[in-house]
Amino acid sequence: MDILKSIEHEQLKNKIPELKIGNTVRVHVRIKEGNKERIQVFEGIIIKKQGGGVNATFTVRRISYGVGVEKTFLVHSPMIEKVELVRVGKARRAKLYYLRDRVGKAAKTKEKVGARIENKEIIIKEEVVPGESEAEEVVTEEVVQEAVEENKKVEEAKAQEEAATTDETKKEEVKPEDKKDNEE
Repeated sequence: MDILKSIEHEQLKNKIPELKIGNTVRVHVRIKEGNKERIQVFEGIIIKKQGGGVNATFTVRRISYGVGVEKTFLVHSPMIEKVELVRVGKARRAKLYYLRDRVGKAAKTKEKVGARIENKEIIIKEEVVPGESEAEEVVTEEVVQEAVEENKKVEEAKAQEEAATTDETKKEEVKPEDKKDNEE
């Protein structure tokens, strides 16, 4: 079972866009025609998300020449170049199938007032370059050694201060005794 998970983990993208139901998005898809490759943009409303892991998908719906067109995209597909957020929609359901029956402006979701259009991404896994991790370990060891040396210096300074204060207190203690001897 661990072998399957490790193979699936290799296929996941490092960063995926934050997709929410009701948002209007532009999906940039790579299309291969013969030996040429181009990017085609599909803009529409996200009506559903489903699945998880490598099998996670989202469906985008748009009206094209009076006909409703829905396309389902794999989130981790290498054919998806990027997903741009165009408009933040207000949806109170997980699946917006009711938009299929609507025509014209009614087929849109209401826009969230004051919502910022930010292309946020969710980090699934972080890239680790083999050479950098070793360099980081060496740097951290050097930093730790420097910190240890600084701590020793601080402790030595404290010890010297304590020694100086104890010498002063001894002198103060001796002086009152000397005064008592002189008075007698």
